[in-house]
Amino acid sequence: MAGASGSAGLRGCLGARSVFRPASCRRNACGRELLSPVSLSSIIIFQTQRTYRAALCTELTKPLILRDIPSPSLKRDEVRVHVHCCGVNFADILACQGLYQEKHSLPFTPGMEFSGDVMETGVAVSSVKKGDRVIGVANTKALAEEYIADQKLLWAIPQGVSYEDAAALPVSYGTAILALQHRAQTQLGETVLVTAAAGATGLAIVDVATNVLKAKVIAAAGTHKKCNLALEKGAFQSVNYSWADLREEVKKLTTNKGVNVVIDAVGGDIFKAALHSLTWEGRIVVVGFAGGTIPSIPANLLLLKNISAMGLYWGRYRDQDFPVFSSALSSALQYCHEGRIQPHIGAVFRLEEVNEAFAHVSQRKSVGKIVISVS
Repeated sequence: MAGASGSAGLRGCLGARSVFRPASCRRNACGRELLSPVSLSSIIIFQTQRTYRAALCTELTKPLILRDIPSPSLKRDEVRVHVHCCGVNFADILACQGLYQEKHSLPFTPGMEFSGDVMETGVAVSSVKKGDRVIGVANTKALAEEYIADQKLLWAIPQGVSYEDAAALPVSYGTAILALQHRAQTQLGETVLVTAAAGATGLAIVDVATNVLKAKVIAAAGTHKKCNLALEKGAFQSVNYSWADLREEVKKLTTNKGVNVVIDAVGGDIFKAALHSLTWEGRIVVVGFAGGTIPSIPANLLLLKNISAMGLYWGRYRDQDFPVFSSALSSALQYCHEGRIQPHIGAVFRLEEVNEAFAHVSQRKSVGKIVISVS
């Protein structure tokens, strides 16, 4: 993706606007051009149309640019939100490279989660009002100063929860709650192995498993620094799988018993080692393939240990089972309000630094959640 090389492109596009050229005119007796009433009206409309800044992907694999785009009118059930913060997800980067499972027509604005204030509501909106603090989820378009949302895809931010923390909740903690509770049915006292444990979703899983479900967490990551961060978050043991064999280390840590639950975001050989680390009737939930390799599953192992392998694509619940999707986000907000969970914000970038933020994530320099401060 883009790194510092995108900065010049961003600065060059700040404030960019289309130039209006009158379609018709006439000349007076001195030969000077006079605008027709229709053209003058068009200029007035153009000049008074409100715009807002948005990060645009205009060409795949190229740096994003900032442009001022027109602010559209609201439909009956829509809400205009003044965006304060937007969470950065690896899926945003993949989308801008044309590698995400959902393809977007160019140009498009990435961004899947945001926090902000309600600016305006459509005539049929009853769930929120102007001035309310909200978080929202989107397929795209959240990396901008404004976002127009369907009212059902907004949740109120509880008092005491910051815009930064709120923006970090939907994707990472929504995934963590659905993976641990809805899919794996994690029980009190069970042992949970989390791979990529220092990433945004990994730390969210460690947080929820430890502090909400009271499970025992083994955090697996690729550096000692990342392992230590997961331990600070509540994991009781860690494994650096760049230095040690994950399967053998889990055996030692569990006295050959294995783990009850695995939440894997890496894939490849790490997935295979984690699968072999499951105990009798263990469950493994696939939430991503950060390692880049999609593994195959030996079905005989599922049979011999009576174990279950399942997947979790967080975004699909929005369309397939909205009550479950909404409940997970509501729970995340409530847990955060109660102080039971605490998102780890690894770094905050300004909207003008969006390319640097994307590079920070894609080059695996990030820990926890990366947030864009929009306004």
